[in-house]
Amino acid sequence: MARGSGSSPDSDSPLRGPPEERSVAELLEFGVVNLDKPPGPSAHQVSGWVRDLTNDAGLGADVDRAAHAGTLDPKVTGCLPVLLGDATRLAQVFLEGTKEYVAVLELHAPAPADLESVASGFEGEVYQKPPRKSAVRRRLRSRTIHELEVLEARDRQALLRIRCESGTYVRKLCHDLGLALGTGAHMGDLRRTATDPFDDRDLVTFHDLADALVW
Repeated sequence: MARGSGSSPDSDSPLRGPPEERSVAELLEFGVVNLDKPPGPSAHQVSGWVRDLTNDAGLGADVDRAAHAGTLDPKVTGCLPVLLGDATRLAQVFLEGTKEYVAVLELHAPAPADLESVASGFEGEVYQKPPRKSAVRRRLRSRTIHELEVLEARDRQALLRIRCESGTYVRKLCHDLGLALGTGAHMGDLRRTATDPFDDRDLVTFHDLADALVW
């Protein structure tokens, strides 16, 4: 990071130098890994594994903490930015970013002809109550659905792209959409494709990260 005059910070400056001038250890101690979360572990477990993996790599990094930018349930895959070291201070900023998902809507009857028009009717403000198993207080709250697009529909399944406000319960959205369609429905597979400002164009897997730390 340069001073206002455009000169590079000297050794006594509290400002970090530009990323290309930092060592690998410095990058890890103030960095973000845009991880492709696998199904199975919780987001909290994944963050801990990334922290331990960086510390065990023998690169001199001292990563004492890690945080993730937006919880994903164990079965959900996709974009999970993991913040390391001092970067965890930015977690709240990234938590509030707009989210994007691709979800499989499992209909309880064949998809009706008005599926797309009914789905588009959910764009805008919706009201949701967190599920019983949620860690937050169960009270009615509003969330904004920026886009709800039907990408494909076949028999009793529909593929949805959902761009929504942080804190939206996609499982509840699928349930409510099924009620509006008159068929009933529940959420099948779910994958997060973006959490602003990160998306799935530059995701890395655990294997990618482990290989990078070794080589």
